[in-house]
Amino acid sequence: MNQAAKRAGEGAEIPDLEALWLPFTHNRLFKKNPRLVSRAEGMYYETPDGRRILDGLSGLWCSNTGHRHPKIVEAVKAQLDELDYAVAFQAHHPLAFELANELTAVAPAHLNHAFFVNSGSEAVDTALKVALAYHKANGDGGRYRLIGREKGYHGVGFGGISVGGMPANRKAFASALIPGVDHLRHTYDREQMGYSCGQPTWGGHLAEDLQRLVELHDASTIAAVIVEPMQGSAGVIVPPLGYLERLREICTQHGILLIFDEVITGFGRLGHWFSPDRLGVQPDIIVFAKGITSGVVPLGGVLVSDTIFEAFMTGPEHLVEFFHGNTYSGHPLACAAALATLQVYQQDDLFARARTLEPLLEQAVHALRGEPHVVDIRNFGLAAAIELEPREGAPSLRALEVFQYCFDHGVMVRYSGDVIALGPAPIASADEIGVLVETLRAGLRAAS
Repeated sequence: MNQAAKRAGEGAEIPDLEALWLPFTHNRLFKKNPRLVSRAEGMYYETPDGRRILDGLSGLWCSNTGHRHPKIVEAVKAQLDELDYAVAFQAHHPLAFELANELTAVAPAHLNHAFFVNSGSEAVDTALKVALAYHKANGDGGRYRLIGREKGYHGVGFGGISVGGMPANRKAFASALIPGVDHLRHTYDREQMGYSCGQPTWGGHLAEDLQRLVELHDASTIAAVIVEPMQGSAGVIVPPLGYLERLREICTQHGILLIFDEVITGFGRLGHWFSPDRLGVQPDIIVFAKGITSGVVPLGGVLVSDTIFEAFMTGPEHLVEFFHGNTYSGHPLACAAALATLQVYQQDDLFARARTLEPLLEQAVHALRGEPHVVDIRNFGLAAAIELEPREGAPSLRALEVFQYCFDHGVMVRYSGDVIALGPAPIASADEIGVLVETLRAGLRAAS
């Protein structure tokens, strides 16, 4: 058992750390030198010993209004005085319907129905089930195959890791992955795309890989293709110009559903509600989470077209149309947080602010070119990645050291493998963008 009085800083005692198994974390190393935050407001965390930490990743790509926005906090507190929980099966509560209406009003025009869950992982698995069940409802049950993409991240459900393309997330569970899944080749080529600002001009032709899979498997077996418009967890891999457009064309040609996983890209990360507002490519299903509540209460879901929804609304009215759901689907606190968050986005004009900050972030991060260990820099919207040369025999250790340096010097970034990711909230100031990047610069110079 760890010492009950381990310290996070001078004079700040913390509890025993041993019982908690942290997700996606090096637990043994972390507990030797824990990084803890105990408060947050706006762009800043605060550690138990009172140090302020500039949040350079919007929580985990989710706190898009900043932390503890007063309107969202008040909405959740007020909801607790009215209704704490409502059953989601065979009964429900008004806020869930109100949220669905508000959400579909700002979604792409053809996506008029929302199904609520509790996380991005659940939302992905829901979308995959919708796709398979939709084809079966249309008498096309032979479409059982799902297509993901290499380097893709779609959460941690068995559906999500099956269509996902990150080897470390899959290898321990290979025996339980969904059969019949295939993957598009990834779209990242450092030699061709290195140091691109925004969308690379090279690479649109890579979408033809879907045509290869159609010819390999026969389109009549393929139910859906799922991709992230921008791949966040893999290190801000930006779609080449023309790539998503060509995927849409191939899917339409062969009757395949196109699913956009917008868990990261939705709600302002690209300066708009969702990626179609910026990129003009219309999916059949959108997966969302994270920014829907600005991270205040867990909530996720899927948006589907009228065509998909109506395919389920057949048969006797007293029978369940879709055998799927969660105890906490459309939880009252989550709906209250989401409704307030949508209002904040609009009233504070945060997406316009994101578009204003984007060129500032782009200029700042690309100024890191030539710093020690940097081999590539990528950016899109309020997202950027600095890729580092791996240390021989110790992959990811250099990035971990840079991450730790930044935290020790008052800035939170994210590292994954040998990539440092940045994703400030739209409320960030130009000065805070500067502090974020200059602290990272110092960390790069300090790393061995």
